[in-house]
Amino acid sequence: MFSFCTDPASLEGFQWMSCYLTTGKHMNIYWSVGTVLLLLAITAPLALAFGFGGAAAARSQALPLRWFGKGYIAIVRGVPDIAFFLFFVIALDQAFEYIRHKIICPDWDAPIRQGNDFVVCAAAKLPLGSAPQWIHEVYGFALAVLTFAIVFGAFAANVLFGAMRAVPKGQLETAEAFGMSRRQTFWRVLVPQMWVYALPGLSNLWMVLIKSTPLLFLLGVEDIVYWARELGGTKTPQFTDYPHGDWRMWYFLALLIFYLAFTKVSEVVLDRIMARLTLGQATAAGERQRKAAAA
Repeated sequence: MFSFCTDPASLEGFQWMSCYLTTGKHMNIYWSVGTVLLLLAITAPLALAFGFGGAAAARSQALPLRWFGKGYIAIVRGVPDIAFFLFFVIALDQAFEYIRHKIICPDWDAPIRQGNDFVVCAAAKLPLGSAPQWIHEVYGFALAVLTFAIVFGAFAANVLFGAMRAVPKGQLETAEAFGMSRRQTFWRVLVPQMWVYALPGLSNLWMVLIKSTPLLFLLGVEDIVYWARELGGTKTPQFTDYPHGDWRMWYFLALLIFYLAFTKVSEVVLDRIMARLTLGQATAAGERQRKAAAA
């Protein structure tokens, strides 16, 4: 990147470090920060949507729908995250390929399950073997996003279900007394009121989601943990123009600072949102605001 980087062997100190941190390999770790942020930006609203759907189903009057909602919450929350991530991604990938196989290759007569192997026709593979590398990376990232959303959606569903139950029944009964239907009461009274009760739990869930992004490494996505390990390992002159010892401690220290800074910023933003939601509310937080304003 810099003009003085043409001969790394002649560099020392700041110049050596400047050239080292701007190599093509190091650009990957900078891009991987964007990968983590993109994951959070997509997963958070998607998980919230899964959570809202699960919570609404769990309180439904239709018994099968209520069983589905409560089953989704109980099953996903009851399985360790790492086990779910390692199993579900494989199962989801095979499910997609199985459906494509049945549609694209209806004349296939060989068994799909052949011992430990899962064999479908070449046209049903996801992605196709002839697809460019970026297609493979986008597909893997999409599977990771969907898995994260389903897992954290179950936790969000539990939080939202509790928040819905925390809304005073008197408000719902009053709405019904004014002639609102059950649907109108749900959307006009229950949903707007529940957020003040849900935000503390959702705030914690957001923090957990941030700390769980290194699980991308287990899903085959080259995230910042992957590149920190790769770049921080010992590099000899035979393999690089910038040899160094085992620097993984420093790379992981940088990750520690990154995550601490990110969670701190999140805390500040969430506190402001909470203050806005509780303003004038008959809650402990609202009461504190009234006392502070009167003092």
